[in-house]
This record gives sequence, C-alpha cells and structure tokens, in this order.
Amino acid sequence: MHFKKDFDFVHVSKYFYMISIVLTIVGVICLSVFGLNFGVDFKAGSNVDVSLSKSLTISDINPIIEEIGVAEGTSITPGENRVNIRFNEVLTEDHDKQLKEAILKLDSTASFEVNTVDTQMAKELARNAIYAVLLSCIGIIIYVSIRFEWRFALAAILALVHDAFLVITVFSIFQLEVELIFITAVLTIIGYSINDTIVIFDRIRENLRFAKLKTDEDLVVVVNKSVNQTIKRSLYTALTVFIAAFFLFMFGGESIKMFSLAMVIGLLFGAYSSIFIASPFWLLLKGKQKNTKVGKAS
Repeated sequence: MHFKKDFDFVHVSKYFYMISIVLTIVGVICLSVFGLNFGVDFKAGSNVDVSLSKSLTISDINPIIEEIGVAEGTSITPGENRVNIRFNEVLTEDHDKQLKEAILKLDSTASFEVNTVDTQMAKELARNAIYAVLLSCIGIIIYVSIRFEWRFALAAILALVHDAFLVITVFSIFQLEVELIFITAVLTIIGYSINDTIVIFDRIRENLRFAKLKTDEDLVVVVNKSVNQTIKRSLYTALTVFIAAFFLFMFGGESIKMFSLAMVIGLLFGAYSSIFIASPFWLLLKGKQKNTKVGKAS
C-alpha cells in the first residue's frame, strides 16, 4: 500500500465526528430501550452444556424442560452432538437430577457440564467487571499524562471509550449475549486502541520537536504529517489482527464466538478512532491552549 499524496485527515475529521456522535446517540437510545442481553455470568441462573453421541433438537428437549417445571425463560441452543440449555433460575438438586436422567434416556452416553451463578455472585461479577474497565482507564490516563501530556491522555481516553461503547451498542442492537468473556474482549480492545493511538501520538510529539509553530495551520500540518507517516503501520496492524479474530469467530468454536465477534467489531472501531478521532481531538485541545496564550499576551 502506497499513498502518493498526503491525505488531509484533520479537515475531514468533522464529518467523522458527526458519524461518531450519531452512532453514540443511537447507542444511548438502544441501551436505554433494549439494554444488554446478559448471560448467566451476570445474572442468577444455571447453564448446562450437554455433550452427546447424536444431535438432539429443541423439540426433543422442550418436553423435558416443561416436565421438570423450569421452562419459563429457558433457552435451548442445539449444535452438532451437543446442546446448551440456559435457565433463568438456579437449578435445584432435584431439577438437576431429573434433567440428567431424562436426557440420558435419549442418549445414554451424554455427559454434562453445569455452571451455576447465584444472585450475589452475579452482582459481584458485574461490579468487578465495571471496576476492571474503570481502573484500566485511570491507569491509561496516568501513564499517558506522565509520558506525554494530559491533552494526549484525554484524547486517548475519548477514543478508547468511543470504541468500547460502540461495541456495547452493537451487542445491544442485536441482543447478543454478554458473558464474562465479553468483558475480556472489551479490555483487549481498549489495550489495542490505546496502543494504536500512542503510536500516532508518539510521532506527533517527535514531529513537534522540529516544527516551527506560528499559526494554527502549522499545527494542522504536523498532525496530518504524523498520521500520514503512521497510517500504513496502523492499517497493516489492524488488518493482521482483524484476520486472526475473524477466523477465530468463524472456526473458533461456540465458547469463544462472542469474544471473537467483539474483537472483530472493536478492531474496526479502534483503527477508525485512532486515525479520525484521537489526533484531531488532541489538535482541538492544543489549539485552544495556543489561543489562550495569544489572548493573554494581547
């Protein structure tokens, strides 16, 4: 990939700001109306994975669920030689025993993996997940502020919050299940996004050392030059990780499907925000600093 002419990222950034603002408003509305489809990890209930020697259908399992009296809110996901059953309530020992006995009548070689989360544990998991994201953001602010300056930190945080929020929005719109592994994906996306953004910021800082800044346009030239110098590296990195995540999503199995999907979506938003959101936003903050100094001087 070769760009013969430098692209003016700063002057087109206002259009991408508008796109991001619209997507954010859509996200707020969707989260307010639909919320998130939390899995067993974040709400009380039981999750039963059954390995089989043959495939069973929903119509095979439904009568069993109704017979033991826990059909309300239960979802059944059949697969090849396996079936996943999720209950909105915690299975008692009797329910567990009845379920296993009934399925063993259909397939005597069936094996079971039962995971149960009670109400208190679900609350703790949700609280710890929020703490993990917040502490990550605070750590990034401190690191970037020390290594660069607070304006870079603020722009980087804006970009990674933007990425994480849009991934959450996609999961809300399509009501994709949010399990604990989803939080792992969000933290991974935050790590990728900050890494990509820091590369561009590092180049901006380097170019600032040799730049003679007399007008706002000089600052625009520095940002455009820095993004153009790093864009190939950003796109190649994003594409490489995207391909790996995409094939994990396609062939990685059911247990990491949502993780891989969150990564695929987050990588796209991460590459986009590093180029069109973070650097122009830093420029906006830096421009205000210059204008303030000029105002005081006059």
